[in-house]
Amino acid sequence: MPTTVPAYGKEAAGRLASMADVTASDGALRRFLHGLPGVDAVGLQARAATLGTRSIKTTAKAYAIDLAISMIDLTTLEGADTPGKVRALCAKGINPDPTDRGTPRVAAICVYPDMVATAKEALTGSGIHVASVATAFPAGRAALPVKLADTRDAVAAGADEIDMVIDRGAFLSGRYLSVFEEIKQVKEACRREDGSYAHLKVIFETGELQTYDNVRRVSWLAMLAGADFIKTSTGKVAVNATPPVTLLMLEAVRDFHATTGVQVGVKPAGGIRTTKDAMKYLVMVNETLGEEWLTADWFRFGASSLLNDLLMQRQKLSTGRYSGPDYVTVD
Repeated sequence: MPTTVPAYGKEAAGRLASMADVTASDGALRRFLHGLPGVDAVGLQARAATLGTRSIKTTAKAYAIDLAISMIDLTTLEGADTPGKVRALCAKGINPDPTDRGTPRVAAICVYPDMVATAKEALTGSGIHVASVATAFPAGRAALPVKLADTRDAVAAGADEIDMVIDRGAFLSGRYLSVFEEIKQVKEACRREDGSYAHLKVIFETGELQTYDNVRRVSWLAMLAGADFIKTSTGKVAVNATPPVTLLMLEAVRDFHATTGVQVGVKPAGGIRTTKDAMKYLVMVNETLGEEWLTADWFRFGASSLLNDLLMQRQKLSTGRYSGPDYVTVD
């Protein structure tokens, strides 16, 4: 999985440079974002519902379950987190099903910045990334210097990925350039001493953005600012990832790629709990963006509770018996 900012080809770099005028001023950025096509809410919801009805047969289902496991960011973000809890979560990420060593490992372990070093040590040699929330997660209510320090601390401790939250208040107030500049500065804070960058995921908290049009606008804003991934939610509010919102973000990524040549990942987070849910999202990715995005490099699930259901369904396909929740570890 990539942990550095992509080296854009000449064509992509040229296309991005040609869009520099879009972000040259608050007025220019506002005109661009409000000039994006309005979202047909009925059509969006209908397409998301239709894609959710696609059936996946047994052989394809086994492949899809393993793929979904490999895309999970296994997460613990609680005030009561301890080094022991983080090490246990890392052990589960490395070996999700102790009865079957062929089970794929998860994509990343996501923790608070003060637990990054613990996770990094526990995951040594595993190939699993350490992701860290930063920028005053989950509310994002802190001064910019504090957010940047939060990010630098996590990167210095060894974080491979940073999940930042945008200032929703600034966005909803129409201060688009302020949000844009903050994302750019956080991305720069992801720079390591060797010049490489931790991967930057930008969290929108779509449940607070009020309209589908705002979701489309903030998706473009974050990608223009250099987001490597766009992410729906923190998982800490009442409304988190939904199929229509995720589909809208996938479409924004598709259109951004067509315009600039730059590939961006997507991470729905919160509320995805069952294998059936995961299958719906994988179908949406395949139908909207194609197989190139069907890897952990470009699509993730922020849904720790999902892993246990995937493991139980995997066991059922393998043995013909449904094992039940007692046969998987409780996080």
